[in-house]
Amino acid sequence: ASGQRFLIHAERALRELEQGRQEIESEKDPDHGVINLSFMHSLGIHILPQLLSEFKQLYPHIQFNLDQDNSSVLAQSLLAGRSDICLCSIMVNMEKLAWLYLYTEELFAVVPPDHFGEGAAALARRLGERGKGDRLWRKSIDLKELEEQPFITLKPNYSLRILTNQFFAISGIRPSIIFEGDDINTAASLVSAHLGVSLLPRITGIETAGLVFLPVSFPVCKREIGLAWSTAHPLSPAALLFQQFVINRFRK
Repeated sequence: ASGQRFLIHAERALRELEQGRQEIESEKDPDHGVINLSFMHSLGIHILPQLLSEFKQLYPHIQFNLDQDNSSVLAQSLLAGRSDICLCSIMVNMEKLAWLYLYTEELFAVVPPDHFGEGAAALARRLGERGKGDRLWRKSIDLKELEEQPFITLKPNYSLRILTNQFFAISGIRPSIIFEGDDINTAASLVSAHLGVSLLPRITGIETAGLVFLPVSFPVCKREIGLAWSTAHPLSPAALLFQQFVINRFRK
């Protein structure tokens, strides 16, 4: 039993030694470092693969350890030093964390086109004008008009769910939430299966067949995506290279 207790400290010490060795090696040659990169689930569908592909063309010898999770876990990973940089929306508790804005995503009321009788489908038909070659309907909807619809969203510890709750509060509604999931793809698929409606970003790579994306006129439903890192842990030269690459990429 004493050995098992001591083993915890020994393994922790060995990890610290290995991290220190990697930092010294990366200082000698930042083009051969290792970056611990974390990100929100939805960014793994389109933004992250594109960024990594472009970065690897410039720095082919830099390696990545990737971690995908919800907002609360991502924040803890940064604070504990398990993650160097995080692609995420702004977190609830930003103490000892820095966050830099990159871009804004609009959130849409997502409904199936031919279900719910006089509910969401009727709203889609009444308010919508289908655009050429896509499923985006040109007119908008007040979020309050979906109050009576069964709602599909993410679990409470996800930043998108926190935002969704804020938009509900602004609208003065308390919709019936029938499912809380872990990813946007599942939510979109359940809407497509006529099980409810949702509030989601329009992301390339999400299965949108049979879905109607209605812009929300009130409240303004958007979320900001940015880059986060810990102010308590200095970034390695490789991580600094990636940080500046991402900032310049979105600045352009």
